[in-house]
Formats: sequence, structure tokens, C-alpha cells
Amino acid sequence: MTEAAPRLAALAETLLGAPLPVRIRAWDGSEAGPPAGPTMVLANRRALRRVLWRPGELGLARAWVAGDLTVEGDLFELLDRVAGLLWERGPAAVPETPPALRRSGLGKLGALRPQLPQLPERAAGAAGTAALLRDPAARAALRDLVALARPWPAPAPPPEEAPRRGGPTHTRARDRQAISHHYDVGNEFYEHVLGPSMVYSCAYWSPGSTLEEAQRDKLDLVCRKLGLRPGERLLDVGCGWGSMALHAAREYGVRVTGITLSREQAAYARKRAAEEGLADRLDIRIQDYRDVKDGPYDAISSIGMAEHVGAERYREYARTLHALLAPGGRLLNHQIARPPEPDEEAHRIDEFIDAYVFPDGELSPLGTTVGELERAGFEVRDVEALREHYALTLRAWVARLEDRWEEAVRLTSPGRARVWRLYMAASALGFEHGRLGVNQVLAVKPAEAGRSGLPLRLRTWGA
Repeated sequence: MTEAAPRLAALAETLLGAPLPVRIRAWDGSEAGPPAGPTMVLANRRALRRVLWRPGELGLARAWVAGDLTVEGDLFELLDRVAGLLWERGPAAVPETPPALRRSGLGKLGALRPQLPQLPERAAGAAGTAALLRDPAARAALRDLVALARPWPAPAPPPEEAPRRGGPTHTRARDRQAISHHYDVGNEFYEHVLGPSMVYSCAYWSPGSTLEEAQRDKLDLVCRKLGLRPGERLLDVGCGWGSMALHAAREYGVRVTGITLSREQAAYARKRAAEEGLADRLDIRIQDYRDVKDGPYDAISSIGMAEHVGAERYREYARTLHALLAPGGRLLNHQIARPPEPDEEAHRIDEFIDAYVFPDGELSPLGTTVGELERAGFEVRDVEALREHYALTLRAWVARLEDRWEEAVRLTSPGRARVWRLYMAASALGFEHGRLGVNQVLAVKPAEAGRSGLPLRLRTWGA
């Protein structure tokens, strides 16, 4: 029988209508595809089974997390080559829909849900699947794929996958579960990835700066944008491991309330505050932002937290923060964004991210965020895009993880470490290619007669 890799290469080219972008090596040692560059390694037939049972991104992610699919060589280069198939970077990057799929009405690999005998019914729909299976080349390719995969029984999802969730999203209990899945995987693991600063958001880079210097500069940028003064009260929403709270208390003399839903983060932040002698200026709480009742605050920082709020709750989030500020109070909202969709109702949450990284996390366009802040009563005074800064930060985190791989695996699990490597590398490319953005929005709660309390020349922090 023909070796597996050449058969897989031929199948891929038939279904995709384009040359295979990377080299592949199959479980039998055979290879096919371009001779140079990274190699995608299928360690066993389960890699194919996972894709057959869950076609598209989630099936591939499960194969990666389980170790059934690995990469030899530069992971960034491999993801960049296949980005048009897995993570869309824009129309120019996606190959033309092949005739077999175009005639079926299914335009993406992720929508290919073959209903073959004994296989479970999938969401592509009977009409589209029937049209696909009427194409002789596609029908033969799918039969060959099933023969190669020997798809029974269905592989169980890796244990790192978040359990399927039902009921309403973004309740207090469900948000606690989602935050715990993402953050309560061990503080030591995060130390290996993030470095001593323990800042889990994009740094603010200058030529020649280190990751630690760039993270310190980002924290200071936030403090200067907020115009913090000694004795003021700062609420740090989603305080993480306490880095922003510590910096603001130490360098600007403010009193800080930091809130998080992660018990491990809260314990870590409290320990740091005690070690630095700042415990009297910091109040670290395990608390939902909706339950904070001790305003008014002079300033609020929300750094990398609003992505967890959810579109349906965002207006409540904005109104809650507005109510917690004193007149003239400032908000710095640092948030990842996605480009707007032609039809926003058609937007779907990324399956891999939802299952393995940020359960229930949602990204919104920048314009939506600004609009909701304004509807809540804020006056938006400044917006700064930091997209390239996040790409640099993610590449630095990936390098740290790869350099400390064995220890990271020991502290969590091989699957968890693989989740983080794939997530951060793919996200870095998303920021580099403009499919993701991150923005700092400075807003103020106007005081009496519309006074903002801000200087006429606002960007003095850049001096």
C-alpha cells in the first residue's frame, strides 16, 4: 500500500485546491511536501481521527494538545504558512476555494463536515454534504482519508479541554469557573512564561529594551495616563498577580484595591505586597467587579480584563466602572480587539481559544468598546493602539516557554504547555498581520459643568 504521507499530501491538495504549504511526516516514517522549512509530524492515526470527528480548527487543536500532531522546526513559520487555512488573516491570504468545495457551497475547510456511513452527523447540513459527496474527486479523497484514519472509536478530547458549558454565559459562578480554568494552573508555571514582572498583558517596547523593562514601562505608562497622585484611590480591575497595583502604590503613592476571581493570583499578589512592605496600601480581594460597592475611586485601571466580560455584559461593565468613579475620575481600559465583521451577527468565538484558553472570552471591535464607554457616560479622551507591542511580547513569552519547556511540563502537563505554545505563537502572528489589535482607551467621568480635569495637552506621558 502507498505510504501514508504522499497519500495525505494528495488528499490535502484535492480538497484544498492548492499545493501543500508545509512538509508532513506520517506515523510510518514517510514524508511529502516542500523539502525546506518546518515539518508537521502526524505521530499516529489519531491525528486524522480527531479531524474527522471534529473537522476544522478544534480537531486540529485536539491533535496538537494530545501530542498526536507535532511540529519540527519553526512553529511560527509553519503557522504562518497555513494561516489561511486555520486562522484567517484576510482575503488575500486565503487560497481560492477549490472547485470540489465551491460546488458544494462550503467555502472553508472548517465547514467540511462529511456525513459518511457510520460517522456522526455534523453541522454542515444535508444539502451541502450531499453536493460535496456528488463530486467524484472529493468523494474519493474523503473515502481515502477515512481508510487512512481508521476513525473508530472516536478519540476522547484531551483532559486540558474545558468541559462543555450550558446555560447563560457570564454569570458570576460561570465567570469564576472560566477564570479558574485559565489562571489557576500554578503560579510557578506563569513565572516561567511571564518572567519576574508577572505581567500578563502586552509590554510597551523601546528599541533595545528587555521584556522586564518593557513591562515596567507599560505599567508606568498606565499610571501616567491616569495622572495618579499620592493619596488617591485606584481600583485595579482584574489585578492578576498584583504587578500594576504594586507599581502604582510604590511609585505613585496611591492606595490600591485590586480585584481578581483567581485565588492563586490573589494569594501571590498579597505575598508580594507583604514582602515589599506595601500591604498597608494594597487591598487585594477575590471579588467580581459587579460586587465592588466602596467607591468612589479617583482612577480605575482595567488591563486585559475586559475580554472576559462578554458582549452581552459590556454595557453593565462600563456603567459599573462609571458609577465607581468620583466626578473627574479616570479610566484606563487596556483591551484586545478584533476587526469588525461585515455582519456582526455572524461572528463566532474561536473554538480553540474557547475550549482551551479563555472559556467564554469574547473580543469586540474597538469602535464597539468606545461606543459602550460613551453610552455609560464616559468621555473618551485618548486611544492608543499597541498591536505591534503585543506581537513582540508574545514572541518573548514563547521564547521563555521553549527555553524552559521541561520545567513548564513538570509544573502543569505536556498538553497544557502545548496549549500555551500554540496559543501564544498563533496570537503573535494575529497581531503582526492585523487580525488582532490591542488598545489603551483613556476615558474620564466628567465633573460638574463638563470639567474633565485633564491637561490641555494630554499626551505629556510621552515626554
